[in-house]
Parts: sequence; C-alpha cells; structure tokens
Amino acid sequence: MDGDDEYNDGNRAFLQAFMARGTMTLREAKPILAAILTAEGDEPVDAMQITQDIFDSYLSAAQEALSSLDYDIRSAMHQVTKKRVYAIVNTTSDPMTQIATLHSAEEIAFVKRVLDAMFEKYNSPRLEAMFLDSMQFHQCCRAPPAARSQPAPAEDMDEDTPQSQQQLRGLKNSEAEAMMQSMVEEGWFERSNEGCYSLSPRALLELRSWLIETYNDPDAEPGEWQRIKFCEACKEIVTVGQRCAERDCNVRLHDICEDAFWRTRREKKCPKCETPWDGKHYVGERAVTETEAYRRSKGHRGRGGRSSGLMEQIMADPEDGEGDEEEEGLEDE
Repeated sequence: MDGDDEYNDGNRAFLQAFMARGTMTLREAKPILAAILTAEGDEPVDAMQITQDIFDSYLSAAQEALSSLDYDIRSAMHQVTKKRVYAIVNTTSDPMTQIATLHSAEEIAFVKRVLDAMFEKYNSPRLEAMFLDSMQFHQCCRAPPAARSQPAPAEDMDEDTPQSQQQLRGLKNSEAEAMMQSMVEEGWFERSNEGCYSLSPRALLELRSWLIETYNDPDAEPGEWQRIKFCEACKEIVTVGQRCAERDCNVRLHDICEDAFWRTRREKKCPKCETPWDGKHYVGERAVTETEAYRRSKGHRGRGGRSSGLMEQIMADPEDGEGDEEEEGLEDE
C-alpha cells in the first residue's frame, strides 16, 4: 500500500484531485487516496487505512511534479479548526493576476477594495477586525472616483474605443454578492456563522508575501505597529486570535497556539512588553462580537439579531483612536 516510487497514474489522479480543490486536508485526502489505491491494487482499501505517511508520500511526489511549473505545496494550521490545510501555491505570478484568470477587471478591482477594507479600514491599533459583514462588502461595490478615471486593461477594450473612455464603474450589489460567493467556493474567503467574510487558509498561504508588501510599512521602526502581524508561536499570519493588551505592541497569538506557548513560559506576560496577558483582547471577529455594545445589542434583539449598522459602528475608528466611549453609546442605536 506504500505504492511505487515512480510517478504514476495514481500520483496524477491525486494531483488532479488536489488542483481541482485548491486546498486539501488529511481527512479530505483519505477517501481519494483509498479510491486510487483500490484501483491500483488487488484488494479494496478503506479510507481509515490511509495514514499521514501515505498522504505525505503523495504530497511529496506532487510537489516535485509541480516545482518545474513554478508551483509549490505549502501548509498551515486553520486558525479556528486547528486542522492542517495544504494548498497549491503559485510561487511567481502576482496573486491578483492569478485570480484574474477567472474573473473580470471589475471583479478583481472589487476584491482589491474588499482586501483594502479588511486590512486598512477595519484594521487599526484600536480594533483589528480584518473581516467584513454583508453590509460592509456592499460598500466596496462602487469604484472610487480616481479608479473610475483610470484606463481599463487592454484586453477589456474594444478596438474602436479610446482608452481614455474605458472606466472602472464597480459592481451592482447582486454582482458583488455573486463574486463573494464565488470567492468562498474557490477557497479564497471563508464565511462565518455570523455571515462575516475573512481570508481562508489558502488565501493566507497564497497571498502572504503580497499582504506584507501591500499593507506593512517597510520603513517602520522595530516594534512599531504594523497591519500584518504574526503569531508569536507558529510565526504564521494572525487574522483570528489574541493580542497583547498594550495597544501599540505587535505580539499576537493564535487561539490554537496559546496553550502550548504558555506552557513553555514561567509567567503569562507578553514576551516583548511584559504586559500581563489576560486573553481578553482579540483579533478577528471576536474583536467586535465580544464588545459590550455588541453583546447588549444582541441580547435586546434576540438570538442572531443585531442592528443593520452595528458592526460598522463598532468597527469605525474614531479620530482620537479611542473607542470605549463610543461603544457605550451604541446600546440604543
């Protein structure tokens, strides 16, 4: 059942299945590999017989086959489920170019506005949300005036139309909803039970370098607050987890990493600024849903209820950078 070292039809079938999905976990791979090994052998193979070693051997063969095509297979732990997710990653082309192979210039511009909202508008020292709800992604539908005046890509232009007349107009609400659903199906975004959209493990693996280059300041002083931050334990990007209680400190931890991390330390203090770590300062959706304003509003409206603009109000960053007073005033809005 260990298979032949030679790259064969079974390896090709596995790679095709992997590429069709974009990402894969061991659990998802087990029935696929069981079917492949059953087809190759004389006896049926049950999915329960597929081990991590067998999976790793097929991953290794696929990785070697992809290397000459400028693709790689990388993995990361899901920030919520703790499952290890494997993804096929393009190692050379721009991430937006990859998405553009399936979508129009208008759709790609919309996705870029969504990412800007996640990592700029709703990601500040006061509150690191890095997600959008349905109302907020609808705000990204329209192209800003500057973008509307920019020429569209040459492939989207008619031969008889002057380039100066080509403009990005944005998407209709229905088109934006369809695009977000498509991004979820393609594995770029995830949608939570609260109806909020955030980057998936595949996106974080694929877009890692691009996110850092786009949203972090390369000239920032050591220790200065940055928009893209990494888990102190596993060193992967944190968009869901915990943060240091000191607002300007960059130390972050995934929830799935914290137990092992604190077991190696003598006291529960931030390893950089030594602020006591209370586990009550959050990154991601809980940065909003654990606020007093959100809990009070949800209690008033019943389970699953919330005012249409409540998340937007909580996530809006006041000019002075302080949100405590504003949250207190949201209860009755």
